[in-house]
Amino acid sequence: MATKEEIIAKAKAAILDFDEDAAAEAAQEGLDADVDPVDLIQDGFTAAMNEVGDQFEAGTVFLPHVIAASEAMSAGVAVLTPALEAKGAETASKGTIVIGTIEGDIHSIGKDIVATMLKIAGFKVVDLGRDVAIGKYVEAVKANKADVVGSSALMTTTMVSQIQIEEQLKEAGVRDSVKTMVGGAPVTQDWATKIGADVYGENATDVVSKLNAMF
Repeated sequence: MATKEEIIAKAKAAILDFDEDAAAEAAQEGLDADVDPVDLIQDGFTAAMNEVGDQFEAGTVFLPHVIAASEAMSAGVAVLTPALEAKGAETASKGTIVIGTIEGDIHSIGKDIVATMLKIAGFKVVDLGRDVAIGKYVEAVKANKADVVGSSALMTTTMVSQIQIEEQLKEAGVRDSVKTMVGGAPVTQDWATKIGADVYGENATDVVSKLNAMF
């Protein structure tokens, strides 16, 4: 049987090869070998996606490659999801988090990873999906009595809408009862501070660490 390191290397290679079948196979192999699904996602799939992102920024791969890599990762994560949810169910709920990708932005892989990792950490996650209208965040906060509302933006043209979440929460009279969190490739701590968000999430591990410290 392959070692944990070998299985994680396979998972990483599958993403870099844009191979959905190989990603699913690596995920199943990991489960069969009792590799922690969190390690497989972070050190295998996510590490590879970060490399693809760097290559995209450098101009050595293009948007179709990024989409293909994301689809490969989704195939792998789909295999791991039942085990991840079972693991999350073992932990008492720490709080409710509403999360989504901002309106006008159809990218969801980063948000999906964060949502999965938060479930594992014991949070109840209300995932609104992608291309989410600002009003839906506010509605979901009120309907679920959310402790945190998080928005992901993958483009500079969409991240400006994160300001609208802050403003509409204030207009609805619920801003003081919920923490706001922002993340995504172009988003920075400076941006979070500028718009008045409570938390900046650099990546899934960072988000879990910061929210665990709050709850």
